[in-house]
Amino acid sequence: MAIDQRGPTLPCDRGGLSAAVIGRLRDGAALPGEAAARRADPYGDDLQLALYVCYELHYRGFAGVDTSHEWDPELLRLRAALERRFLDALRADATRHDEPAAALAELLVEPVNGTGVSYFLQKEGQLWQIREYAAQRSLYHLKEADPHAWVLPRLWGRAKAGMAAVEFDEYGGGRAERVHARLFAGLMSDLDLDTSYGHYLDAGCAHVLATVNLMSLLGLHRSLRGALVGHFAAVEVTSSPGSRRLALAMKNTGAGPSAEFFYTEHVEADAVHEQVVRHEVIGGLLEEEPHLAADIAFGIDATGHLEDRLGEHLLACWRAEKSSLRVAV
Repeated sequence: MAIDQRGPTLPCDRGGLSAAVIGRLRDGAALPGEAAARRADPYGDDLQLALYVCYELHYRGFAGVDTSHEWDPELLRLRAALERRFLDALRADATRHDEPAAALAELLVEPVNGTGVSYFLQKEGQLWQIREYAAQRSLYHLKEADPHAWVLPRLWGRAKAGMAAVEFDEYGGGRAERVHARLFAGLMSDLDLDTSYGHYLDAGCAHVLATVNLMSLLGLHRSLRGALVGHFAAVEVTSSPGSRRLALAMKNTGAGPSAEFFYTEHVEADAVHEQVVRHEVIGGLLEEEPHLAADIAFGIDATGHLEDRLGEHLLACWRAEKSSLRVAV
């Protein structure tokens, strides 16, 4: 038996499903049947936390948890049921396009008067809202690019080469101090936030868990490789203009030089990445496997759907002068 000595502590549960998964990791408790997953809210706190905890076993795990749980057959059975519930909801709610070009075309047009989170933070964001945004996003950015790395063995040719080139940049181009996850830790330090991996899991809302879970779900299933490429394309296409607004938000609120640098770094880098992903990764994948076109489009649509839900939650809370977090920073 090998016990993880490092990693985040197990979170507090948010309902029966997440309590069962956490109990399994703590003391081998029994797990519920698949019917419990079918009854759960696919976007709710309980299912999303249960799924997040299952996925985290494939990343850094949890302190004090036996590493063999990564391949626990009973956990994998329940995880599969949770995934089906989540994926079925996304296919029903988010599917809007059959072709990647049509799905991407909408993302390439910047609205004249945007209303999303980056617009809000640039124009009227306050430092406490910036700190909340960073705490929420830390659940992904402290492992930035890791979920997308799962797709590399499932690609070949132009698609693999393009994806590897972008990932190389995300991992600092071979320089540890330039790894994007480390740059985000610098942003968090400027904001006086805890930079420990997974520290804000209890604080993160269900909407942000869903955005991270989508990456892991698509990355861990070879059959969903097209959707993962679509997701990655959606992130890269929207990152550069969004990062420009967020860099201004950091400057306007006096967040700090490292906080501002994280986003200015992404403005230029992701403008290049967008071209590589669209022309080499998507283009190369469609050249090799044209039947994956609808899957790529679904990945783009599902990403937008979950980001919209997260944005609505954040803005509703902030405009009401309320915290978006489950636990105060």
